[in-house]
Amino acid sequence: MKSRPTENPPNRFHAQVVTYDDGEAPPPAHVTVIDDQSRSILAHNDSPDIGFRWSVNPYRGCQHACAYCYARPSHEYLDLGAGTDFDTKIVVKREAATLLREAFDKPSWQGELVMFSGVTDCYQPLESELELTRRCLEVCLAYRNPVSLISKSALVERDIDLFLALAEHARFGLSVSLAFSDNATSRAIEPWVPSPDRRFKLIETLAKAGVPVGVMCAPIIPGVNDSQMVTVLERAAAAGASWAGWVLLRLPGAVKQVFEDRIRGAMPLAADKILHRIRETRGGGDKLYDARFGVRGRGEGPYAEAIQMMFDATVRRLGLNQRTRERTMFSESDAPTTFCRPAKPTKQLSLF
Repeated sequence: MKSRPTENPPNRFHAQVVTYDDGEAPPPAHVTVIDDQSRSILAHNDSPDIGFRWSVNPYRGCQHACAYCYARPSHEYLDLGAGTDFDTKIVVKREAATLLREAFDKPSWQGELVMFSGVTDCYQPLESELELTRRCLEVCLAYRNPVSLISKSALVERDIDLFLALAEHARFGLSVSLAFSDNATSRAIEPWVPSPDRRFKLIETLAKAGVPVGVMCAPIIPGVNDSQMVTVLERAAAAGASWAGWVLLRLPGAVKQVFEDRIRGAMPLAADKILHRIRETRGGGDKLYDARFGVRGRGEGPYAEAIQMMFDATVRRLGLNQRTRERTMFSESDAPTTFCRPAKPTKQLSLF
């Protein structure tokens, strides 16, 4: 399988050479940062098959460059492309924390669970410099607002202190997105994401620190990583994950072409078989995707049912999803809120 290595030979005049562990190399440098001038930050979701109503997306577009990302068509609304534009032209909301504080101060806000993020990874590489997600989470902590978070990035380790505070004073759960057990396959499909080995280590680090953590097997790609799902669940449970979920590959709009091009380039001999398997989970016809609620994330037909049964049986065997509080990343989306607005500072009146 072909991958996309960082091609930069060491300088022969340098006494020291920087090397990276698998999956830790920075993404390509040709990234354009575009400022978003939106005056709101909370996105409302009314999809009946998604377990949260509110999300915060500090970034649009994603440097991870995952071929399967269902959010790619969102870039088309910005007059950008769903392919390399999505990977390299990143829209940032620099005032995200201020906007979130303003939203929490509105009388209409009732302290519902907020998801980071509903679209792209809120800990993609730019976050290491901009810290937009961290500042938003600090606002959530100040208001004790419940939070769920999902990411593929090892950068989340930076904010363990915040996660522990949120878990203590509000409600918090973090799911590591991880659907591959094989590093090489992962690198071919999601080129700038930390390797599976690194993400299993991430789960272990979070669990040992006391952060409520689970694993989200997403996406399951028929013919590519469905055979790896049991191993992913076993390794995640052994690392300390408390819950697990899964989502079938979703290919809306232009994602179909991006995904097929990547598969044909990375796995040319298996590409037709993979596409056939995907169609099997979408009714067995010519469709690679079905956008209906309830079907888009699970599929239908014998092949999709087999994936669901394999997941259910493995989760039961491993004892995942047993504890009520950490059953899933969204298990308490309808629970009584911990939300509490901080007291506003008052001005000291002069005695004179």
